[in-house]
Amino acid sequence: MGIKVSASRKIFLVCNTIFLLMVALLCIAPFVNLLAVSFSDKVAVAAGEVTFFPVGFTTISYQFITNTSKFFMSLLVSVKRTALGVPINLLLIILTAYPLSKTKEDFRARSLFSWFFVVTILFNAGLIPTYMVVKSTGLMNTIWALVLPGALPVFSMLVVMNYMRSLPKELLEAAYIDGANHVQTLLRVVLPVSIPTLATVTLFSFVDHWNSWFDGMIYMNKIQNYPLQTYLQTVVVNPEEFIRNNTDLSGNLSKYLSMVSARTTGAAQMFLAMIPILCIYPYLQKYFTTGLVMGSVKE
Repeated sequence: MGIKVSASRKIFLVCNTIFLLMVALLCIAPFVNLLAVSFSDKVAVAAGEVTFFPVGFTTISYQFITNTSKFFMSLLVSVKRTALGVPINLLLIILTAYPLSKTKEDFRARSLFSWFFVVTILFNAGLIPTYMVVKSTGLMNTIWALVLPGALPVFSMLVVMNYMRSLPKELLEAAYIDGANHVQTLLRVVLPVSIPTLATVTLFSFVDHWNSWFDGMIYMNKIQNYPLQTYLQTVVVNPEEFIRNNTDLSGNLSKYLSMVSARTTGAAQMFLAMIPILCIYPYLQKYFTTGLVMGSVKE
């Protein structure tokens, strides 16, 4: 027998569905508009004629950004940075969060080290001392200048630490009774039930590395060492100067200057930079609402 749904319940479901669809459309609309702008003629964009469909369809903005070897070189730098930075971030987060999640009886210096990391969030040495440290250690114009200064994201570490601290004590005690040491407990018990939180901080770390552009501009003196976002920032801020300094595009100088604008190239670069995020997010999103701790301890 089917479950009978009351009239008020049906009305609520219909209204709830309509409301959520409206919220979804409001979230999607700006992206659709940006996509339309990136494929539109710069005159139509400047006149405000573009809404959700391209006007004067053209791919010149994407050609302008990608029709150079430096684009692919910067893309490779960003891929290397992400491939190195995310695993290093996760490794240091786990190695720091696990001991700090212990009680004072198990780790007497826990409070001291916790405050040591919290202070780094409240107070920062500043750009100049950081630059001097990077330069004095010989990291300038290397991929490590983009990875090592932020190797331990303290905020993400605190998130993982608090999650591990909230795990049932019975779960860890059962592992200790079975003869497991701290390394075995971490690898076989704590990490498997911490997957939702680790997936979240992984996404944070990935987005941070992929979208960061300022450190590339500070620590890299050559454009071929720029990560993708730094390279695209130079394209958007001063496209005319970018064309004049780029030998791959100098032959088509007048063509590009007459057909692109800061708005069209800006929209195009947003979507180019967004593609990796859109690819990885669906695989990590399912962990955000999944609690693997539930049911791990029998009552």
